[in-house]
Amino acid sequence: MELNTLKPAKNSVKQNTRYGRGQGSGKGGTSTRGHKGAKSRSGYKSKPGFEGGQLPLQRRLPMYGFKNPNRVSYKPINLDTIQQLAEKAQLTVINPEVLHQHGLVSKRDKCKILGNGLLKTKLEVTAHAFSASASAAIEKLGGKANILNIYA
Repeated sequence: MELNTLKPAKNSVKQNTRYGRGQGSGKGGTSTRGHKGAKSRSGYKSKPGFEGGQLPLQRRLPMYGFKNPNRVSYKPINLDTIQQLAEKAQLTVINPEVLHQHGLVSKRDKCKILGNGLLKTKLEVTAHAFSASASAAIEKLGGKANILNIYA
């Protein structure tokens, strides 16, 4: 057996159907596209949501709501998470950089400290926002809750 004599097994390679190559091929004439209409033309692409001239669904349904362009979204972090972090890393100062280093927030996330859980150590916490219960719990232990400017 030589490399130049190798060929695939019989019926293992199927040839592609060649459309529009004459009537004798059985797929000539309209090339399986049918007669007339946009879909029979070359270069036809329908736009997303196009329903053939019928009023599309997205225009038939009423509009409601809106997306607030000025919305500020925060990554929530609970007091119990901060307590665990402070114990694990022996920290007294918690800020967004520290939270980012420990994988709790991403670089651009704005974080809000929420009051879920117990805080046992005196901490100086800096974040973009605090819930009332969280700031009360931090200050109850003699710590500080510093608010960062969200637009900085």
